[in-house]
Amino acid sequence: MRLKIFSAVMLFLFFASLTSFAQQEYVSRFDAFAGYSFLDSPKVNLFENGFNGEFGVNVRSWLGLGGDFSVFTGSSSLTPNQLNAATQAKLAPFLPLLPPGYVLAVPYSATTYTFAGGPQFNIRKVKAVTFFVRPGLGALHQSVTAHPKDDGIQPLIVAALLPTGKANDTVVFYGFGGGMDFNLSQHFAVRTAADFVHYTVFSNLLNGQNTVRFSIGPVFRFGSNILSH
Repeated sequence: MRLKIFSAVMLFLFFASLTSFAQQEYVSRFDAFAGYSFLDSPKVNLFENGFNGEFGVNVRSWLGLGGDFSVFTGSSSLTPNQLNAATQAKLAPFLPLLPPGYVLAVPYSATTYTFAGGPQFNIRKVKAVTFFVRPGLGALHQSVTAHPKDDGIQPLIVAALLPTGKANDTVVFYGFGGGMDFNLSQHFAVRTAADFVHYTVFSNLLNGQNTVRFSIGPVFRFGSNILSH
């Protein structure tokens, strides 16, 4: 449902942008973005809210180089079907001991950081909107803390699989992304962007997963007009 809503919003913004076709005459040397962002990891049913910041240098009208940072927090529950095969095998001896009808779902909280850098390819044929695409390559750091229910079962399982009740991991992610800047003036715009990436975090417990990050917020542009050089 979240993906459908996101797709509908992006389509609306795309068609709304087709109201002006004049080519852009000003491209700033630098731009900076800061705004709301969310990270959606459907495979583990984890939705995190947070912040995304970006800074870029335009070396050509169609090419920018920059860096990207984001931080998210959220919570969910981990169920046996979300674990990899090796971890499910460790969990198997506990399952016959569970009461009839007992649903094993261990609550946890998570904090996720992402760091990325690289090129961004811009399309400036429409004055009102700048379209862009970019590869997604960077590092993701995630910290999780288990909050087992005090039912005599979950604390034992957490102690067997995650003795400290906490875990941290840093991994590489890869993928692609893109979006649109709605140019309200030469120095100010509103950006909507989505990035789709793949990574394997906590490989001792989980399989690889695909994640989408959506960001929206203001863009501030400054520096000389590179088209005049």
